[in-house]
Amino acid sequence: MDVLDQLGAVREGKLSRRRFIKELTAAGVAVTMVPAGARRAMAASEDQATFFTWGGYDIPELFQPYQAKNGELPNFSIFGGSEEALTKMRGGFVVDVSHPCNQALPRWVATGLFQPIETARLSNWADVMPEIVALPGNDAGSGNVWMAPFDWGQTSVTYRTDIFELEGEESWDMLWDQRYGGRLGSLSAGADAWWCGAIKAGVDFADIATEEAFEKIAAVMREQRPLIRVYTDDTTTLEQALASGELVAAMTWNSSASLLQAEGVPVKFAKPKEGALTWVCGAVIHKDAPNLDRAYDVIDSLLSVETGQFMINDYGYGHSNAKSFEAFDEATLQGLGLSKNPLEILQAGHFQVPQTQEWETRMNETFEQIKAGF
Repeated sequence: MDVLDQLGAVREGKLSRRRFIKELTAAGVAVTMVPAGARRAMAASEDQATFFTWGGYDIPELFQPYQAKNGELPNFSIFGGSEEALTKMRGGFVVDVSHPCNQALPRWVATGLFQPIETARLSNWADVMPEIVALPGNDAGSGNVWMAPFDWGQTSVTYRTDIFELEGEESWDMLWDQRYGGRLGSLSAGADAWWCGAIKAGVDFADIATEEAFEKIAAVMREQRPLIRVYTDDTTTLEQALASGELVAAMTWNSSASLLQAEGVPVKFAKPKEGALTWVCGAVIHKDAPNLDRAYDVIDSLLSVETGQFMINDYGYGHSNAKSFEAFDEATLQGLGLSKNPLEILQAGHFQVPQTQEWETRMNETFEQIKAGF
């Protein structure tokens, strides 16, 4: 298959962007990536729903049922962090479906920008694990929910086992290791990094909003700042830097370690002795969704067994559809750091606790100042 054929396959959803880039790289072709959301926005179809999401979720593999039903993939728009997404929508950006996580959900709902999801309209809802539906602020009454959870997982340290010399147990201290100053990376959003800093600082999440906790976390984040080579919300950037050896360790989600391992890069997704950061994310519907029927098709596709199996196998994420786990034996799931019982994983780490808008604003402003060197 030549490059033109491959480009056509990407557009038709027959070849993933990651596989396309891998094959070009293997052939010695240099590639400059344009964000998928920007490319698709230029050719957006008004007839298709728009999914406003994190990078990495704008791929055909998550939307095969949607494409089979509607003839095309949904449109995509990408954000780097949930606060950025909410700010943009509060400013008037209207989409059909967006993608918050559990700690942000009550604040998103409080804006009045979203409508309850009628679960009876979702063909896959009966197979969704109830353990991850019962999140704080998710009950919309009458059996409906504000967010349909579909992905859950961890934020931890992905490190090069052949380069990083581990001293003792795996720990969050790895991202504060002076030996590797300038060769460490981090997710850029405070929604991950600040909470991981809280674990490093020994702050109980139940106390994270106190003034004492805030100052302790800010102190450890300032301590880390000179050691970090790159802050980014583009997970591909972290993965490429780890693959090349430019970085020896980075804060990532499960997917980065799974993708690098599949490429033969010697990395491991750490199980920090202090515990990993754990989360549940899902889909919400904008109150003014212009393509409401297809918004439900987006969510049903995300909840499908096909999507779940891809996310487990290729991204190393847990999925909300219990049937998606049936294709995997327990040994495989354990190797991915997963379990058929999501509570085993979520309760083993530190599960994020919803905070006020005032706290979120202060946290994000402080973290941005720290990243800028102040």
